[in-house]
Amino acid sequence: MGLWRGRVSRCVFIALCAAAGVWAQQKTLTWAAAKAELLGSNPALRAGQIGVQEARADEITAFLRPNPDLTLGVDQLNPFTANPYRPFTFALPFADASYLIERRHKRDLRLESAKKNTEIATSQLADQQRDLLFDLRGAFVQVLQQKAVLAVTRESLGYYDRVLELSRDRFKAGDIAEIDLDRLELQRAQYESDVETASVNLRTAKIQLRALLNDRTPVDRLDVDGRFEYAEIATPVEEYRQMAYDSRPDLRAAAQAVSKAQTDYRLAVANGSTDPVLGVNVARDPPDLPVFFGVNVTIPLRIFDRNQGEKARTKLDIARNQRLEEAARLQVASDVDSAYATLQTALALLRPYKIRYLPQAVRVRETVTFSYQHGGASLLDFIQAQQDYRGIQLSYLNLVASYLNAANQLNLAVGREVIQ
Repeated sequence: MGLWRGRVSRCVFIALCAAAGVWAQQKTLTWAAAKAELLGSNPALRAGQIGVQEARADEITAFLRPNPDLTLGVDQLNPFTANPYRPFTFALPFADASYLIERRHKRDLRLESAKKNTEIATSQLADQQRDLLFDLRGAFVQVLQQKAVLAVTRESLGYYDRVLELSRDRFKAGDIAEIDLDRLELQRAQYESDVETASVNLRTAKIQLRALLNDRTPVDRLDVDGRFEYAEIATPVEEYRQMAYDSRPDLRAAAQAVSKAQTDYRLAVANGSTDPVLGVNVARDPPDLPVFFGVNVTIPLRIFDRNQGEKARTKLDIARNQRLEEAARLQVASDVDSAYATLQTALALLRPYKIRYLPQAVRVRETVTFSYQHGGASLLDFIQAQQDYRGIQLSYLNLVASYLNAANQLNLAVGREVIQ
């Protein structure tokens, strides 16, 4: 007897350890955790970060000084002299060094242009991150929605099974006809189908979320935890619009492009100026001049090429980028207004559901079920009440998902999370 109890205890212990291991492998993501995982592991973002590092490396190249030139030579070589073993008798070695002197702050302007290009790359990376967070939030909301739908369908199936069990007892007691029981049995197939469909949709939503996160966790062990509910919005659209003007990385990149175009124009003007080349040479000319030094300055004559084309192009580029900035600013306002209107529409549809339709659906279902069980309502009334309850619940969940997606759209339009 003691041996049997010992075996049972070991089996229970092993089962508990196995259950604990499975629980430990379960991965539940909050929105903050999902966002952190995306920012840390998404290959597109990591590639964008490398692009920013490349832009910073270009700053080093832009600020480099020009290299000096060194020329070494030997003149007066005579291999055809009477003494073929002394061809260097009259050789005259010489050396010449020259250096380009850049004027009008060309080097500083190149560095300034490269730094502004890095700022643009950083803003573009932030804009890419904004788009990916929008996609991730949409997938996260989809998982929450399908979890809620699955819970409602399971609750409806469980409630229907309890009523069906009572109906079987009534049939045995002769209180209802067999045809009514058969119709109730057939109606259960719809509730089973709803549960299976919701399970498949939940699994599909998890797969999409996992793909965005570049995660290898099995779908059955992946879960999310978040608020699937709506909240009233008191902030006026004007404040959201101003937040977007201050936060949108694409608008910031457009403004930075205008600033870089202005710097590039100043650089084009500077490149049209003359840069002298200073040279120093040393040689020998025996016997009168054993060693002599010389200095020379080379000044290019910018008669024909004064960088006219690049000056004209960069000046036009300023105007072009200014127009693009205006277009981006208009697009920001349009995005915010559209997202805000969609959000308000979702709220207007949700309020009556929360206040009136959901309580009414529960009350009607309970009342009709009670009446049907006591012979006061028909079978059709009972089935219709069940379908109305299920329809109202699913419509409410779909509206909540629409609200959360509209909030996600507003966050995208503003450029940061203004609605959690």
